[in-house]
Amino acid sequence: MAHEIEQFTDGTAAFASANTSAWHKLGTVTDGAMTAEEAMRIASLSGWNVRLLPLTATEITADGATPLEVPQHFATARTHPKTGRTQTLGVVGSDYHPVQNEEHAEFLNLLADESGAHFETAGSLKDGHQVFLTMKMPQSLTIGGNDDVDLYIAAFNSHDGSSAFRVVVTPIRVVCANTQRAAIAGARSSYVVRHTAGAKARIAQARSALGLTARYAEEFEKAAQRMIEAEMTLSELKSVVDELWPVEDNDSPRKKTNQRQRWGAISNLFEHADTQAGIRGTRWAGYNALTEYANHVAPARGKSDDEKAAARAERVISGAANDLMEKAFALTTV
Repeated sequence: MAHEIEQFTDGTAAFASANTSAWHKLGTVTDGAMTAEEAMRIASLSGWNVRLLPLTATEITADGATPLEVPQHFATARTHPKTGRTQTLGVVGSDYHPVQNEEHAEFLNLLADESGAHFETAGSLKDGHQVFLTMKMPQSLTIGGNDDVDLYIAAFNSHDGSSAFRVVVTPIRVVCANTQRAAIAGARSSYVVRHTAGAKARIAQARSALGLTARYAEEFEKAAQRMIEAEMTLSELKSVVDELWPVEDNDSPRKKTNQRQRWGAISNLFEHADTQAGIRGTRWAGYNALTEYANHVAPARGKSDDEKAAARAERVISGAANDLMEKAFALTTV
């Protein structure tokens, strides 16, 4: 993946960011915080009118072309934000109901009104197949007196049937921008809304579920503080790495080589990385070394350095390493 931010023929891109430009240097950077309406307009997310269209197939024989109805299936389509033409996005079943980008933003607006959060980014991926909006909470967490962690609420939606409407509470470490999803006991960090007839009602339910955001932040801060006060040796970290990426005696030489290279990278982050300053030698440092490796250092597909960097960025956007990081948290927390 290059970056998959939707780009238009007029040279613009479907991406908006408050104050800070993104690694891909696309879209519009605003001065100051954005409202939901501004984020939608600037990122070209307004007025898509995502809808379902009857789906047909065409059989071509010696006698000519015969159109055939495809029962119980529909094409999702939008009005293209630049051309105004109808664009198909995916194929879905009869129980699929679109969640409009406006509903997506309206839901986050409710959270912003209650929490004081502001809109941070908005964008369209894969030519309109997926969209995202994120908000930054007004107060950051401080771990160990010097490790600042910002709390974000991110909402993802797909218009091609590939995934549900998903809301995630994510603490992000300022100095290295690691996505740090953690399975905190008693505090939910995500909520999923299916694209079914009750989707709108469940978006309202998500608002209630995200009332746990404050509890999540509180519990995360407590857990991180315990971790920063607990020492971690290199051998203890090695045991965690071996459990996260197990290698057996009869595994291939290539897998064993990958294991050695992985451990070399993680141990170097743990012992020498600037991102560990002030927390070095702690279980919190061990967890951060694991998440930094998973999101930003682990080998990625791509021919050029830019393509590899983009693939790593996609891990953060898509949450591809979430399960690994939650397991890492469980193995390093105290």
